[in-house]
Amino acid sequence: MNQKVVLITGCSSGIGLALAARIAKDEKKRFMVYATMRNVSKGEALVEAAGRALGRTLEIKQLDVCDEDSIKACVDSLPERRVDILISNAGMGLIGPIECQSIDEMKTVMDTNFFGLVRLLKEVLPDMKRRKKGHIVVISSVMGIQGILFNDVYAASKFAVEGFCESLAVQALRFNLNISLIEPGPVITEFERKVYDEGLKTDLSKADPVTADIFLNIYLKNYKQIFETLGQTAEDVAEHTLKIMTMEDPPFRHQTNTLYTPMTTLKYADPNGDLPIDTFYKMVFEHDKVFNASLNFIKLLCWRSRKSFTIEKDKSN
Repeated sequence: MNQKVVLITGCSSGIGLALAARIAKDEKKRFMVYATMRNVSKGEALVEAAGRALGRTLEIKQLDVCDEDSIKACVDSLPERRVDILISNAGMGLIGPIECQSIDEMKTVMDTNFFGLVRLLKEVLPDMKRRKKGHIVVISSVMGIQGILFNDVYAASKFAVEGFCESLAVQALRFNLNISLIEPGPVITEFERKVYDEGLKTDLSKADPVTADIFLNIYLKNYKQIFETLGQTAEDVAEHTLKIMTMEDPPFRHQTNTLYTPMTTLKYADPNGDLPIDTFYKMVFEHDKVFNASLNFIKLLCWRSRKSFTIEKDKSN
């Protein structure tokens, strides 16, 4: 059986864990998954999720996207150093007023979310080019298209990822390679819970009273409700990603959450860029009751039909 080799980063929890388990359990056993994480001692949840696939179609390896030597060692350990599908998933979040964030914190986010991808590609891309075969799948975000209040640095890192991949995609075509950006909206994972918990600990002493009030009483107050209303599960995102991976002609961009699509569409509706900014401003500051009513209505629709977050499974499986 000619299995495709899949290398996934950030598999200790969340989307990465769901991806690794789902792909390794592919009914046709089309993939050999190397699920990586910075600290392999945190692999218990993946071991449990993988079940019988562990040691058969899934192996756990150490890889730190912020360490070039770690990346090289991991790729060197693969048979013939071959990677057919690279899934760049490892990432970190950061929320809050920029006045309250250190430059070092911001650099860490960029180093992980953007330069982590760059390091991976510097190691894997040359062989893909040589073989003229390969698929680069990047777990991006709708925040790589549309900036969101108090996610300034995280959005910047995802904008960087999107611009980098959009530029690289032109060259990739010359080598018969595919690049796909998977763009989830809110996803209910431990990643998001950790970001929220860290946000609660933010020292707001450097922020002015108005900014601090907006962060505490508008942003954090609505954070959980937005995720409960619009949020997908990591398993939903994994299904979408598997679908894109198995397409003969995969798209460059794919948004996984149709409920969030109207918000990102605003950006393309106005070349001046004012429409999405004005719309978000009014949602946040002028139409609080309408905003909450809309969320409750969407929540009702989702409760009545959970199909809102699913895609048709590949019938060929």
